[in-house]
Parts: sequence; structure tokens; C-alpha cells
Amino acid sequence: MTAETPAAGPAAQGGREYLRIATEEAFAPPELIAMWRDMIERGTCDDPGFVSLVGFYTAAKSERSKFVFDRLQDLGERRLADMDAAGIDRQVISLTAPGTQVLSRDAGVAIATLANDRLAEACRRYPGRFSGLTAIAPQDPGQAAKEIERGHAELGFKGVIINAHTHGEYLDDQKFWPIFEAAEALGTPIYLHPSTPPRDMIGPLLAAGLDGAIYGFAVDTGMHVLRIITSGVFDRFPGLKLVVGHLGEALPFWLYRLDYMHAATVRAQRYEAMKPVKRKPSEYLRENVWVTTSGMAWAPAIMFCREVLGPDRVLYAMDYPYQYVPGEVTAHENLPITAEEKAALFQTNAERVFRL
Repeated sequence: MTAETPAAGPAAQGGREYLRIATEEAFAPPELIAMWRDMIERGTCDDPGFVSLVGFYTAAKSERSKFVFDRLQDLGERRLADMDAAGIDRQVISLTAPGTQVLSRDAGVAIATLANDRLAEACRRYPGRFSGLTAIAPQDPGQAAKEIERGHAELGFKGVIINAHTHGEYLDDQKFWPIFEAAEALGTPIYLHPSTPPRDMIGPLLAAGLDGAIYGFAVDTGMHVLRIITSGVFDRFPGLKLVVGHLGEALPFWLYRLDYMHAATVRAQRYEAMKPVKRKPSEYLRENVWVTTSGMAWAPAIMFCREVLGPDRVLYAMDYPYQYVPGEVTAHENLPITAEEKAALFQTNAERVFRL
């Protein structure tokens, strides 16, 4: 295989009639990792979640952390070999958490530009295997909107990656809404990826070792999605598309209660922030949100989400390199659905959402 002529993916090699497209796959440029390490060593970041998460992986002392650390930085042969071994035809690749969002505004903008240029180069080198999402620095919403436009128009990217909160602030704050405006105007989806909760909510989770992917990620990201919904973002930007991993961070399992308690809370006029919106929370989740199966290769949960959200709303993802378990691909193949439905789960749903 040469840089100019990438090898065919596993589907072409094996005669499978549909592609397997993995939609939540991470990378990090070495320059960003060096900045993170420096922040930890010098103690210049007072976010305990950042220290817990990034400190573990950049230390690369355990087998797991070394595996993840090495593969995050690879956008070439090693990544392709792992994809082939697992039967993955294409990755939709995005900047890993916490991305730019723990940095200062200027540093965040610079790293987003660098990361996007680096990822675009890899996508050009392997156009049949890699697609990219645009990294931004929400610290500067105006510049972030411009970077979304550059990623879409110049770099050929297929969406936007936002890694949770930015210095403890969430996207329901209207100062961030230029980001939504740009994404809606271009028809490009925003992938809202988790990170550790901010310092003012992480304490009990961190003390119990629950701050990361086991639970804390879902707590923070699920809340973030609800803040976006209840603040009226989708009323202001009805064409906005939001993609959420890990089968929607448990929100699909709460649809009934979310609708009931949201209506009751609005009627009670208990909170200044909780105003009426045009639709039920469940309707926004069914009409503006897609979920991926990253890290959740569990048939009952996947089938439930397909039932309550709709089969066109559920996309395959692996969560590489954090959860690289080739056997989980087989678990998806063994779902009790038709070949046509598998093609949608693995390929065509992603093609429609990300316009691949």
C-alpha cells in the first residue's frame, strides 16, 4: 500500500455487501499531548478531571494507557492495520477529549487549526478509509464558526467535534450559539463527545473512581444535551443535527420521565432557566439527535434505542482506540435484524448524517 493508493477495506476484500463505518474514532496530534503534559507537570490547570483523565493516558505506564497513547497519535499504517483486523472499512475521526477545551483561547484556536490540518492531510492520503470532523475552540465562538466553515469548505470534513464543556461552561449559553448557527447553515452535524465533569460537580464521582467513561462521562454529557434541549437551541436552530455517543448517554431510557417532569417543571415556574419550548424533550431527541453505539456493544440496549428513537437514528461506532475490541463488531453483526437493517446501522445511516 502506498500513500497515493490506499488498500481496499475489509468489505471489498471479503465480499461483504455493505461497509462498516465507525463514527466515534479518536486521534491527538503530538503537539497537543505535549501541551497537556506540560500543563500537568507545571500544575497550570486546576481541573481535577483533566488531571485524572489526561494524566493517566499521557503517563502511559499501564498496558491500556500505553496502547491508547500510542494509537491516538497514529494516522497511518498502524491505525489501518487495526481497522483491517477488526473489519472496519472507514473511520470518522475526531480530536480526542478534552481536545482544545482546557486551553486558553489563543492556544485553543491554534491547536484546533493544527489538528484540522493534520487530520485533513491523513484524509487526503487515505480517502477511502478516513473521514474527519472539524475541531474547534469554543472559547472563541466567532473564530470557531469560521473554522467550521473552513473545515467544511476547504478541508472536506463531515461534521464538527465538541468535547463536552469548555472550562465548565456549556453550549446552552447563548454566547456559544454562533457555533450552532454555522453548523446549521452548512448542514453539518455536531458530535458532542464526553469528557470528565468540571470541578464544581466532579468531586463525589472522582472520589469513587467514577469520573470517567464508567459513569462520569455520561452524567456530564447527558446533562449537556438536556441543557441544549431545554434552553431552546433546537427551536432557534431547527435544522441543527447533534450526534451523541454511547447510545445517547442513557437519555433514550429516560424519554417518558423527561417529558413528564419537563412539562411539570415548566408549569410550576420553579426555575428561571426552565422556559417553555415548542416540543417535548423526546421529540427533539428523535428529530434532531442521532446516537452511536460507541462502547455499547450490547444487543438489548441497541435494540431498545432503535425502537424508541427509530432505526435511522442509530449509527455504529467503535470508540477506537479507547475500546478496541474486535469481537464487538461480531456482536453488532449478530443483532436480530435483517441484512438491510445491518447495512443501515453500519453504513447508510452514517452516510446520510455525515454526507459521506
